[in-house]
Amino acid sequence: MIHATLHQLKVFETTARLGSFTKAAEELDITQPTVSSQVKQLTKTVGLPLFEQIGKQLYLTEAGKELLTTCQDVFTQLDNFEMKIADLKGTKEGKLSLSVITTATYFIPRILGSFCLLYPDIDISLQVTNHKQIQERMLNNQDDLYILSQPPSEIDLKSQPFIDNPLVVIAKQDHPLVDSKRIPLEMLESYPFIMREFGSGTRKAVQNLFNEHGINVRVRLELGSNEAIKQAVLGGLGISVLSKHTLTFASHEDLAVLDVENFPIPRHWYISHLAGKQLSVIAQTFLDFLIDRTQLMEV
Repeated sequence: MIHATLHQLKVFETTARLGSFTKAAEELDITQPTVSSQVKQLTKTVGLPLFEQIGKQLYLTEAGKELLTTCQDVFTQLDNFEMKIADLKGTKEGKLSLSVITTATYFIPRILGSFCLLYPDIDISLQVTNHKQIQERMLNNQDDLYILSQPPSEIDLKSQPFIDNPLVVIAKQDHPLVDSKRIPLEMLESYPFIMREFGSGTRKAVQNLFNEHGINVRVRLELGSNEAIKQAVLGGLGISVLSKHTLTFASHEDLAVLDVENFPIPRHWYISHLAGKQLSVIAQTFLDFLIDRTQLMEV
């Protein structure tokens, strides 16, 4: 039995996660010598080096990697215990860590607002990112739940669709195709196109449709932001494809949705979590709330 204090384990976990004694001291609001001392004592208790320093970079040893995994498991279980005790007392208290892709910000804040009104003692950490970064967060088990439009098949996830996410073709209101009906897909080849960046779920869906029908559009710009694409379309730089959700709120009277064959591309929003992860009381409460709320509202 290794006799280590929770404080020592927390200091070690923070140092390992941040890769720096200095940053760990700042996050924990203690001095750097205290961090070094706690790690030194823990290393002596374990009987093997936990870190090795090469140049200015701090690396975990094999023993350190094993201990980090154990620490994360211990702290997760303790957090879950606190949440379960609060639940037994008839209250909902604890933390929820949620990562969403950027397009989800057009509706998730409203849902979170309603959730926080119902459960004011729950602290929420919301990360807004892209598909590539959200996959990295999944691999590092950084969050409780993930909201995205295309769950990666290479990661073992439990995913549940909860609302439609149609992709539509948009153009400036004075575009020649605005009043046309049932526009043939090949007509899009005649106009400059603005595409989302590589790795984007929207781009993959659009490219799959174009490949299926042998369509080669003239890509004038590649942009990594829905707002940047809308501004480019408004600037007359081309047409594009975006989630219909990006047009819901804010004034877009100068943008039009084109009536193009094979559009909208039917898609869904998914809420996912790692398949082997045991959801906390708080995470399960939010998942159930999200499913119930989106069945009753249009977003």
